[in-house]
Amino acid sequence: GDFAALSAFRFELARFLRFSEKASRAAAITPTQYLLLLHIRGHAGPLPPGVGELAHRLQASSHGTTALIERSRRAGLVIKRQNTQDRRRAEILLTARGKRVVAGVAEQHRDQLKSLRGVFRVARVS
Repeated sequence: GDFAALSAFRFELARFLRFSEKASRAAAITPTQYLLLLHIRGHAGPLPPGVGELAHRLQASSHGTTALIERSRRAGLVIKRQNTQDRRRAEILLTARGKRVVAGVAEQHRDQLKSLRGVFRVARVS
């Protein structure tokens, strides 16, 4: 039973990720750009997120995240600015277009997330 639950979890997770990839591409962005926008929009800190925080959320290197931010900046999805009090710190913000895109893709995920309610439970492996 526990292995069946783990199998079901992995299947549903893969299905959700595939859905998310398709939804991102339909919005003319890459799945990784969607995750970047989502993490910026979902950031709860008092300041906009920086490169290091976003790299951590994406589980990516700072160099890779910097390149992703630059591609997203050129696509008109984000703005990169220096913190006015600590000029070493870059802050990443969504543009109006970035806000619209992430909201549209996130809305498409709503029904998919509802369908996963019963799948996410902790399984014991003995």
